[in-house]
Amino acid sequence: MFVANYVDRVNIGFAQDQLRADVGISAAAFGFGAGLFFVAYAIFEVPSNMLMERFGAKIWLTRIMITWGLVASAMAFVTSTEMFYALRFLLGVAEAGFFPAVIYYFTRWLPDADRGRATAIFLMGSGTASVIAGPLSGALLEMHGLLGHSGWQWMFFLEGIASVLLGLVVFRFLDNRLEDATWLTGPEKAALTAAIDAEQAARTAARGTAKVSRLRLLTDPQMLLFCWLYFAISLALYAVTFWLPSIVDDIGGLSEFEVGLLVAVPWLCAIAGVYVAGRASDRIGRRRPFLVGALLLGSVGTLLATMVSPWLALAALCLAAMGFKTSSPVFWTIPQSYLDARVAAPAIALVNSLGNLGGFVSPTAFGILQDATGSTRGGLIGLSVVGVLAAMGVALIRGGGRNERPRGRRTATGPAPVTHSATGGAGAADPPPDAAPAGA
Repeated sequence: MFVANYVDRVNIGFAQDQLRADVGISAAAFGFGAGLFFVAYAIFEVPSNMLMERFGAKIWLTRIMITWGLVASAMAFVTSTEMFYALRFLLGVAEAGFFPAVIYYFTRWLPDADRGRATAIFLMGSGTASVIAGPLSGALLEMHGLLGHSGWQWMFFLEGIASVLLGLVVFRFLDNRLEDATWLTGPEKAALTAAIDAEQAARTAARGTAKVSRLRLLTDPQMLLFCWLYFAISLALYAVTFWLPSIVDDIGGLSEFEVGLLVAVPWLCAIAGVYVAGRASDRIGRRRPFLVGALLLGSVGTLLATMVSPWLALAALCLAAMGFKTSSPVFWTIPQSYLDARVAAPAIALVNSLGNLGGFVSPTAFGILQDATGSTRGGLIGLSVVGVLAAMGVALIRGGGRNERPRGRRTATGPAPVTHSATGGAGAADPPPDAAPAGA
C-alpha cells in the first residue's frame, strides 16, 4: 500500500517539465501545488485517524486507498494552475491518516522491541516506491502522443487506477486485529498479546490510574519537539524527492526513461540504509545516536551536492537520500515508545500532520528560489542547515528513546520479559543516557 501511496504522491516530480510546457505551470506554482497536498494532510489527518479507531483498519485504510487512487488518476485532466492546486489539495484530503494509521496499527500488533524493524520495513516502501517511480514514470511519460494524450496524462491516470485496484485487494486480505489473524497460531497470538499488554500496563502503572487527557499529551513539550523533528525530516526528504528529477535532468542529454533510472539510484542506497539502521537500532537499543547520525549524513550529502558537477551531485544526493530516509523510521520508534496506547492514534497523527507541513514548505521554497535564481543551490544549502539543527534537537528528547529489550535469547514459552516503561510524559522519570540495555 505504501509503495502505491508514495508513487501517487511524488510522481508529479517527473511530470514537472511537461506540466510547465502543456499547462503553463511555473516552477513556483509547481512547488506550491506540490506542497498543498501536505496542508490538506495536516488539516484532516487527526480526524481521519480517530475515525480509523472507530471503523477499524480494514475499512478505513481501504477507503483511504481507493479515494486517493481516484483523485490521483484525475490529475490526468489538469488544464490550469488552479485545477492543479485543487487536485493536489484533494489528494491530501484523501490520503490523510494513512501513515499514522499504519504506525498506530503496529502498536497493536508488535512489542516495542520489534517495532524498529517493522517500521523500517514499512518505510522501505517509500524507498522502493522511489526506485519504482523513476523507471515507471519515465516509461509512461514516453507514451506521449498515444491516442492523442500527453505522457504525463498517461502517467497520472494509470498509476492512480492501479491504487484503486490494489485497494480492492487490500479489503480482501487485511486483518483488523491480532485476534483475526488466521496465519498465527493460538500460542503465538497469546504471546504477542501478553507482551503488548504488559508494555501498556507498565505505562499505565507509571502514569497512575487517573484518566489520560489527550489534550494534555498533545500539548506536551516533548510532543512539540517530536513535531519539530519530523517537520525537519519531512522538509529535507520531500525537497530531495520532488526536485531530484530536475537535478538529474541538469546532467543533460538524457531521455525521460534514463532520468528515471538515475533518479532510482539514491533511493536504492536509501533502502539499504533504512533496513540496516532499523535492525541495528533494535539490537543495540539506542535510537537517538542513529537518528543524529542519519540527520548529519543527510546534511553532508545536500551540502556536497551544491559544490560539485551534476554527476558528482548525484553521488552526494545518494548520501542525502540515505540519511534523510533512514532518519524517518528511526524517529518513529521514539514517539511509539513514548506514548500511552490510549492516546497513541491521535498523538501520532498530530506529529505526522504538523511534521508533514515540511512537505509544503520545502517544495514551495525550492520553486520560488528556482524562479528567482535559476538554481536549487540555495535550497540545498538551507536543507543542510535544517538537518544539523534537527540533529541538535534530538539531544532534548527525554524518555521513550530507548529500547531496553533484554539481549538474551527468548524462551520457548513466550516472549522475553518487558523491562522498560517507555512512558515519557510530563514528570516521567528519564533513564540515564549512558545506561546499558537491560540484560546486557
